[in-house]
Amino acid sequence: MIKLLKILSVMLLLAPALAQAWWNPDYKQRTSVVLNTSSVGVALQETFTNTPIPVRLHSGNFDFVGAKADGSDLKVIAGDDKTPLKFWIERYDSVNELAVLWVQVPSILPGTDKNTIYVYAGNDKAVAEAGNASGVVDAATLAAFHFAEKDGIAADQTGTIKAAAATAVELNGLIGPSARLAGTAIVWAANDKIKLAPGAPFSISLWARPDAAAAGVLYAQGPLQLALAAGKLTAKLGAITANGGDIASATWSQIVLTAGAGKLTVYVNGVQAGQADLAGAVPAINGEIRVGEGYQGLLDELEIADTVRSVDRIKLDYAAQSADAKLIASKTESPGAEAAGSNSYFGILFKSLTPDAWTIIGILGVMFAIAVVVMIGKALYVSRTDKANQVFLKQFRDSTDVLKLASAKDSEQFASSSLYRLYRAGMRELIKRKVGANEAGVVEHRLSGPSLDAVKATIDADSVREGYALNSQMVLLTIAIAGGPFLGLLGTVVGVMITFASIAAAGDVNVNAIAPGIAAALLATVAGLSVAIPSLFGYNYLASRIKTISSDMQIFVDEFVTRVAEDYGVH
Repeated sequence: MIKLLKILSVMLLLAPALAQAWWNPDYKQRTSVVLNTSSVGVALQETFTNTPIPVRLHSGNFDFVGAKADGSDLKVIAGDDKTPLKFWIERYDSVNELAVLWVQVPSILPGTDKNTIYVYAGNDKAVAEAGNASGVVDAATLAAFHFAEKDGIAADQTGTIKAAAATAVELNGLIGPSARLAGTAIVWAANDKIKLAPGAPFSISLWARPDAAAAGVLYAQGPLQLALAAGKLTAKLGAITANGGDIASATWSQIVLTAGAGKLTVYVNGVQAGQADLAGAVPAINGEIRVGEGYQGLLDELEIADTVRSVDRIKLDYAAQSADAKLIASKTESPGAEAAGSNSYFGILFKSLTPDAWTIIGILGVMFAIAVVVMIGKALYVSRTDKANQVFLKQFRDSTDVLKLASAKDSEQFASSSLYRLYRAGMRELIKRKVGANEAGVVEHRLSGPSLDAVKATIDADSVREGYALNSQMVLLTIAIAGGPFLGLLGTVVGVMITFASIAAAGDVNVNAIAPGIAAALLATVAGLSVAIPSLFGYNYLASRIKTISSDMQIFVDEFVTRVAEDYGVH
């Protein structure tokens, strides 16, 4: 019994590690996708099985550089990190770093943020396993049109129900490509697959983004019509009419029409907008399908099902497919990220950096290296100068005759002293004027007032040159201090612009899509401050030391000239 308890304890301890296991070590990255059905995401009460969910991939949650250019190494795994899932790639654009996958999620539980699936990539040896759209839809779906065909001829998930003519396509639509309509309807010929018997339940859903004039027939088949007039939605089934719902122009709206249980119901953006009783006999729905007659704008994700979609299912589809995708949260991961702890966050940020941000950070790195070299070199120079100055100044003040202080030995000892170099400059001027005492100790040549002024002027000129030497390269630190933050801010602004442009193109504006790109862009500002702050401290320290040495030189010049005037000046 005790042994069994020990085994159970070990299993419990290992459970978190097993749950975070990497499905296949050949794959270098994965994106974890969480379907949040709690009140924080989209509150649901119903459990769903084998439900198609779109997963948007972009630079904020997926490393396109590390994946194969055509997306053939993509694999989708269930939350147990073991079970492969059916998926279909609607769009994969490695150049613009945008992709859309439709995944059939086996189970979506209500009221939890633990509904997780994984998208793996980064294996050069992988063989493409993405299926087609027919393998992703649920059993109740009769036809689903994504308008993602390369030839523009809209077809259902099986590829057998095709439109009569090609349709213009907007590449960056709601999820992937969307149909662009200009008043001419998309027509699909009558097909027994999408024929509904009298009184049979059905659901028709689509997304519409009308232009300024919100009018036209969104869907028509036999006695069924779903139309817009002056922005108002109207559904007709034979003699029954259900009015309800305002459709805003230039905005994506989810429109769902259901019939069953004696009700004809219209939903707009997951909320019931109108309803009518199905009194009397309900006619059969058959014949050709016409979509977009007189309608101008975009249209996407047309789906026809032979069941009445529940309110929760409609809310789920709205939350998963809408531009803000409140249902879905995603992030990229690397092997060992769990063990790395907080370090993995920096890995995510660096992977999310755009090329322009890398360029700015590279420039800042060069600036930082130059600033460090200048600070170290200048600190050593100032330290040697100050130390030598103190030694020379003591000897100068202890000497009784300033003219007998200089020697070859002194030249080596005080080579780093700026005061000694000023002293030598003064001595050169005195030697030119033959100032000094003879062997008997008698001063034969004395300095007049103008001569003393000339000697002082020469020493002052050398003092200025010494000041130039002390302050040389300090301008590089001021450039780092002033330019570093501005360069970093430039990188951040450009990175934020690119992130928002990418999000707008992908149609995915949830926090998890925006956060990595914004955080990565802010790294440029951090880099700029990392250059400026040490440079500022170093500059202030060196400026203080240089100011002290400059003051010592000014004082020394006065002391030297005064002593020369006392000993060798005209009395």
